[in-house]
Amino acid sequence: MQKKIIIAVDGYSSCGKSTLARDLAHRLDFSYIDSGAMYRAAAYFFLTNNIDVADFRSKPETEQEKILAGMRIEFRNISGERQVFLDDMNIEKEIRGKEVSDIVSAVSAIPALRKRMVTKQRKFAEEKHIVMDGRDIGTTVFPHADLKIFMTASIEVRAQRRFDELSAKGIKMTMDEVKENIKTRDFIDTTREVSPLKKADDAIVLDNTNLTREEQLEFVVKIVREKFGH
Repeated sequence: MQKKIIIAVDGYSSCGKSTLARDLAHRLDFSYIDSGAMYRAAAYFFLTNNIDVADFRSKPETEQEKILAGMRIEFRNISGERQVFLDDMNIEKEIRGKEVSDIVSAVSAIPALRKRMVTKQRKFAEEKHIVMDGRDIGTTVFPHADLKIFMTASIEVRAQRRFDELSAKGIKMTMDEVKENIKTRDFIDTTREVSPLKKADDAIVLDNTNLTREEQLEFVVKIVREKFGH
């Protein structure tokens, strides 16, 4: 059986990881897995069930596991796009809002949750060639990934991209609010106890501050062709 190729795309919040990973998967005919959507779904689960993050973390691990066992996250193909479902409900739109963005990094830092997510993410690689984006894909989930890309961009560019994305969806936030949200998420992501965001030693850095969507895709496609012949 042919070995499944794994491409890991990690990086900071609002760097365009999902856009690149989705475009790359489409170009290569690989499966695209948005690990960030999984953590956003978990954050939405916490919100809708009125679960306080600090209170949850104070509970014994057995009790945490019992609560998380009631959280059923899955991807389904809707009109050719993989969308995230929580307990049979499509929450693709709901997980992109400000409330979820405000707590997703804190929720993602919960060790018991990360352990559960990593197990689920690794199962995806058994199905077919994949491109998965997130913050610990190349360091924790797939430390032996065949190709690792680490994305970054200036805070100003990241904030503008996030602001434009939210505005297009009718979500009202000021630029200062967006920038502070990104800075907060960066701090939590890079300092959390389990699987902090960091560049894998063998990752290729892609700073897309001054790159278009097409240019960043071609940058990675060139690397893939040289490495795998795809």
